[in-house]
Amino acid sequence: MEYIVNTTNLTKKFGKEKAVEGLDMKIPKGEIYGFLGPNGAGKTTTIRMLLGLMKPSSGSVQIFQKDLKKERISILSRVGSLVENPSYYPHLTAYENLEAWRKILGVPKSRIKEVLAIVRLTDVANKKVKGFSLGMKQRLGIAAALLNKPELLILDEPTNGLDPSGIIEIRQLIKQLPAEHGMTVLISSHLLSEIDQMATTVGIVTKGKMIFQDSIDVMRKLAKQKISIKVSNSKEACRYLLAKGIQADYQDDLIFLSEYADEQVAEAIRFLVHKDIAIYRVEEEKRSLEDIFLQMTKEEQAG
Repeated sequence: MEYIVNTTNLTKKFGKEKAVEGLDMKIPKGEIYGFLGPNGAGKTTTIRMLLGLMKPSSGSVQIFQKDLKKERISILSRVGSLVENPSYYPHLTAYENLEAWRKILGVPKSRIKEVLAIVRLTDVANKKVKGFSLGMKQRLGIAAALLNKPELLILDEPTNGLDPSGIIEIRQLIKQLPAEHGMTVLISSHLLSEIDQMATTVGIVTKGKMIFQDSIDVMRKLAKQKISIKVSNSKEACRYLLAKGIQADYQDDLIFLSEYADEQVAEAIRFLVHKDIAIYRVEEEKRSLEDIFLQMTKEEQAG
């Protein structure tokens, strides 16, 4: 697999405090990588290191299979970013702001129209930015990040402070970038619901450590439903079920079936009744991705 970003044991210390610790981040080409974690988990520090804005205390960063330390300028010419709030000149129009950035980057003038179309700001190109809504300003910031036709786009909390319609607009915009423009996108957020709507791969960080990194589908599998059965003697009931080859677990007075179809549930209940185990209640337990995210981060912080 081709990785656009690959960090090895990336660590950043501030005095004795480790903001990022031993981070191994792998972002496959063409993915939307959701970089998730509570506020203060080390996401922005990691992003600053990826953009060469901050030096790692130890470890290495490879982008496009090149060492960031040795080839910083050539790597960053292929990267676009929006970190924290976009900076702009409020008294200038959207077009004029992009023209100022375009001159710095040295890209053709025709690119301004292209990026305005991508972020759907063509109609307001000649309006002063001070009259823009927060969502429009965010889209202008993304337009500026797209000027140099980046192969990697890094967005740090791009929907922060936006209203629901602004969030939906940014989400739709980000989702189209890999397919339509061949980009790989890293997007950080502290909101799982946000990442779940966009990302194809997820990395979860807490207290500076990566605690989960895989496809969103693998994370969704962790959110599988369970059947819980309240019984008179869970230990004995569990033993009976396992002896019959039915996967079960128990805790307190509950039996849990994780791998099941409706017929298996019916069979398990019939079997337990036959063994004189009283069945009090059968329930389906759904774990949301949010539950899993919270559980993962809690466990790590407790440990």
